[in-house]
Amino acid sequence: MDFQKRAREIFDIEIAGMEKVRDQIDDGFVVAIEWILAAMENGGKVIVTGVGKNFHIGQKMVATFNSTGTVSSLLHPIEAMHGDFGIVDERDVVLALSYSGASDELIALLPALKRRDVKIIGITGDATSPLGAQSDLILPITVDKEACPFGMAPTTSTTVTLAIGDALAIVLLEARGFKKEDYAKLHPGGAIGRTLLLKVSDVMRKDDRLAKVTSGAKVKDAMIAMTGARSGCVAVSDADEKLLGIFTDGDLRRHLIDTPNITEVTIDSVMTANPVTLTPNQLAVDILKLYEERNIDDLVVVDEAGRIAGTVDIQDLPKLKIL
Repeated sequence: MDFQKRAREIFDIEIAGMEKVRDQIDDGFVVAIEWILAAMENGGKVIVTGVGKNFHIGQKMVATFNSTGTVSSLLHPIEAMHGDFGIVDERDVVLALSYSGASDELIALLPALKRRDVKIIGITGDATSPLGAQSDLILPITVDKEACPFGMAPTTSTTVTLAIGDALAIVLLEARGFKKEDYAKLHPGGAIGRTLLLKVSDVMRKDDRLAKVTSGAKVKDAMIAMTGARSGCVAVSDADEKLLGIFTDGDLRRHLIDTPNITEVTIDSVMTANPVTLTPNQLAVDILKLYEERNIDDLVVVDEAGRIAGTVDIQDLPKLKIL
């Protein structure tokens, strides 16, 4: 067997399934979004339920919903019949996952859901199935075939189910005006949260770690300041602490050949005037954006009056785990 060829064939089968289900998205998807939005506005949530492989797909759906601001819970049909049904509220919307639409455990749960008067959205490949018949709305996920050669192991069908879940989550995110800052608040312990919640004031060098000199100082004074602060740059200010320019160790190396006596010249003649700056209240993500756009390693932080508040060195960011 040509393993690489077979792997590509499996991808092709699943891609074909994705394209077919994409084309099945109709006005029912719009209704599903409207129902979920209304449920959330009324204090409800999304409940995802399914058995077998679909239970695991449901886990991922719930994780994505919750991380993007759509409150969601996972309900196993069997456990629901033994007490977990208590999580279901009449304000909720249920996403019931079953490609065949005939999973016994899921079908057994539907009458209880109907009695609770929640809206049931069936995500199934067979609209005429028991699930289809008892659903208030169907999101069709009909595919031509599974990637499994026996047509038995859920493969293409679970892939498209997952994609429908992602489509719901992201459309809901955008419909609710969910922002990067909101996303970060739901990920406080990870790199995403650190990048989007940390402010420049949290990561900048200041006090004895801030290298700065005033206009008229010699380069050797700047080098002493940089060495003392263990910094790769020095900020240059006027007598009122307002920023005039920046001088980096890279500037020093570039000027050495043309200016052998560089340590004795004034910092004003070799600094970069009016450099790119940050403000203390900007987010750490803005630092990364500037580094990428300008290809620079050091930035000066200034307050509202243009006075030097600190510097940011790209070498500090990995230690803060925001790179």
